[in-house]
Order: sequence, then structure tokens, then C-alpha cells
Amino acid sequence: MVIVNEDGEILRANSETQRLFGYAPGELVGRQVETLIPARYRGAHDAHRRGFSRAPRVRPMGAGLELRGLGKDGGEFPVEISLSPLQTPGGIVALAAIRDATERKSFEDALKRINVGLELANLSKDRFLAGMSHELRTPLTAILGFTGTLLMGLPGPLTEEQKGQLQRVHERGEHLLSLIEKLLDVTQLESENVEFEIEPIDARSLLEEVASGLRPLAEEKQLGLEVALPEAEATVTSDRRSLSQILINLTGNAIKFTEQGEVRIEFDQQRENGSAVTRFNIVDTGVGIKPEDREKLFAAFEQADTSATRRHEGTGLGLYISQRLASLIGGTISCESEYGKGSSFALELRE
Repeated sequence: MVIVNEDGEILRANSETQRLFGYAPGELVGRQVETLIPARYRGAHDAHRRGFSRAPRVRPMGAGLELRGLGKDGGEFPVEISLSPLQTPGGIVALAAIRDATERKSFEDALKRINVGLELANLSKDRFLAGMSHELRTPLTAILGFTGTLLMGLPGPLTEEQKGQLQRVHERGEHLLSLIEKLLDVTQLESENVEFEIEPIDARSLLEEVASGLRPLAEEKQLGLEVALPEAEATVTSDRRSLSQILINLTGNAIKFTEQGEVRIEFDQQRENGSAVTRFNIVDTGVGIKPEDREKLFAAFEQADTSATRRHEGTGLGLYISQRLASLIGGTISCESEYGKGSSFALELRE
């Protein structure tokens, strides 16, 4: 604590001030307060001090600026200063509370270095994923093309055993390609390098398109795939590609984790508080989700079943990509589930 008159003379300085700046008891009294400030700041400080004398009020000194103190030994250190007017018999003087900010600055600098390191690591990770995904996609596409040609019998007839083996190669290749496409989607979403085309979308045609693309997967597992189409014409204003991808991801997930019963796509649209609210519900009769697994549902590379004996393959990217896309087009995805009885994922859009 330092008390200074309007001429800048130090009237009082407590023992903590003396210790901080390296002066002996009583040595600061009578000196100009600029003694405690590096020479390069003294000219500006004189003007600020006179400004405080003209309009005294409680305030921080040099808000937004890096303030430095000057010790008796010539060493500098960061400080924080609060000013308060103090009424005395001789008039109003300034009471300055000075705090050594060395430790705080050290923490801030360390955090900045850590953040820079994390940003560089994240950028390197994104570049690696994007680069490797592109490099893997090209030869894999060629492999799928060759196996497809062989399965069509164009180079010549195959035995049933050969067809079966090639079919498995082709299916595994398609699975790998879908994983690579998801990795590319993740790197693009995280860089926020995504362009959207917001337009009116016919809800009926969108739902029919999603259902027709996924019906073969449901039929392969002998599941019902029901779509509750809107009775009247319904329009959703959004980005068609993103909306379609979210619905495909959610419905595909429901089919994957449902062994018997059905998957149902529901649609509802109404006005709430003057805004159009559109909800897509994907309801299944699958395995459901344990309460302790809810928190990691939408995390990248996470799956509810992480055991070595898990039955369902995947990267754990589908829900993460869907949630990211939903947030970018102004929507939200929520989940309700009862373990052993099924789940319901709802995509909500407000216009």
C-alpha cells in the first residue's frame, strides 16, 4: 500500500511495499512515486497521475495495459495496481494497492505456450488424417473397381467359391472406404471448412430417399423400417445434404444396433412461439443404451461397447459427425433410451 499526494510524493509506504521493491523502512517516504516505475513509462505516468487528481475515483490503474514495477536493484516485474481516493486533513490523496503479478503472468504464459502446442498438435493431426485418408481412398477405390469387374464376370467365369471370396473382399473394401469417408468428414467439420446451401426441402421426398437407401440393410436383418410421412405438404428450410447425412447416420445406427423388431422414422412439424419447429425421431427396438454410457454418445471415436467381444464394428464417428453437422445448421440432437428396450434419437430444427 502506497499513499501519494497530488504532486506525486510518497507520503506512506507499508512494509510489504518496501519488501516488494527492495527498500529499507522509511526510505521511500518523500520520494516521487515515479521512482517505482521504469524510466520509459514515467512521462506518461505523470499525465495519468494528474488526471486522477482532477477526477479521483476507485479504479484499476492502466486497465488493459501491461504494468511494470521497478525495484531498487533495477529489476523489473509485472504488477497490478488499484487506485482509491483518500480524504485527509490536507486534501484528497491517492491510495495505491500494488500486487506482484509475477506468478499470475507466469501461469498465463505457460497456458499460452500449452495452447499454442495443442493448436499445432491438433492442426498436425487434422493434416495427417486428411492426407492419409486421401492417400488410402485412391488405391482402395481401384481395388473395389477391380473386384466389382471380376464379380460381374467380365474377365471370365468364376466358381461359386471364388465369387464368395471376392464378395467378402468387396464388402470389406466398401466398409474401409466408408470409414475413410468419415475421417475426411471429421477433418472437414473440425476445420469448419463446410459450405451450406440453405433452401426449402420437401420433407416427404427427403424421408423417402433416406428410407429407400437404408431399406436393404433393414431387410437383410429381417427388420421392419417404417416411415411416418407427413399427410400434408411439409417443407423444411435447411441444407439438404447435411440433413440427409444426419438422418442416414441416425437411422443406420438404429438398424445396426437392432436385432429384432423395427426401426421407425417419425416426422413432426408445428409452430412454437412464432417459430417453425421440425422434429425427426428415429425410434428403434434395439439394445438400448446404459445410463453410464450416455455421456460419451456424441464423442469422436467413442462407442458404448468398447469390449473386445463387441458385436458391432465402427469408428464411433457417426453420432459425432451428426451432432457437429446439426449444430452447424442450427439444430440439436437428443437421445432417450431404456437399456434392453430400445432408443429414440430426435433431431430438432427451429426456423
